[in-house]
Amino acid sequence: MSTTIEIFKYEKNVEYYAAGDTIFSAGDDGHYMYVIQDGEVEVLVDEKVLDSLGPGGVFGEMALIDKSPRTATVRARSDCRVVPIDEARFMNHVHRTPFFAIQVMRIMNERLRRRMVEAGAR
Repeated sequence: MSTTIEIFKYEKNVEYYAAGDTIFSAGDDGHYMYVIQDGEVEVLVDEKVLDSLGPGGVFGEMALIDKSPRTATVRARSDCRVVPIDEARFMNHVHRTPFFAIQVMRIMNERLRRRMVEAGAR
């Protein structure tokens, strides 16, 4: 079962993407992470789908945290609504709601463990 972030469920500051739209591409600067309110996105590296995420899912957090270029492309799999979170807002949530930081770390940890298991299976 994957970890989700529910505190943005009713957030009004959202962006809308139609199915097939690219939200960001590998190599882009990463000024935002995103929480999915509705719909589904897919995470791709070299056009290979690594992950599909739905409501409560988070993506783009790595580039926001370490200020490196995006390592993956994220595309809307269906029409979706996402909450953009910039660094100032991220830090505010970490300060005001420490559990938010734990949730993001759990999500990153789940992904790392899954990749390690997949790499071991090869």
